[in-house]
Amino acid sequence: MDFKSISIGAMIKKRVNELEMDISRIINFFKCSEEELHEMYNAESLDTKLLLRWSKLLEYDFFRIYSQHLILFSPPARQNIKQNQSIKKSEILPQFRKKIYTQEIIDFILELIETKTKTKLQVINEYNIPKTTLYKWIEKYKK
Repeated sequence: MDFKSISIGAMIKKRVNELEMDISRIINFFKCSEEELHEMYNAESLDTKLLLRWSKLLEYDFFRIYSQHLILFSPPARQNIKQNQSIKKSEILPQFRKKIYTQEIIDFILELIETKTKTKLQVINEYNIPKTTLYKWIEKYKK
């Protein structure tokens, strides 16, 4: 799974094939033509409402793919220049924990290390994974 470049349409098509879902069911669900369906399969991105409907139909959280991308590729949190200064958190929007790693992410990271694509230090620095967390994964999921 490549979390860096996401082609959501291709992932949806893979899930449809995996479930062996009948095309007529999909067309009825979305009230679209077969041509529009193929356009969705070829799309790099989709409207969130549409993606939500796909997630429900295919019983798969396609938004999680984007969450994994954020975990792996978002820049580290901005460090405050002054120790007294703090960043005010939004009181309107819900706050989520960023560092929730799924099994797919763990497997992806461990594969990078096992294939020597990246060193442990590179993984720690590039993906902001705590050293202790990485070593726990290596110990726990050793093949």
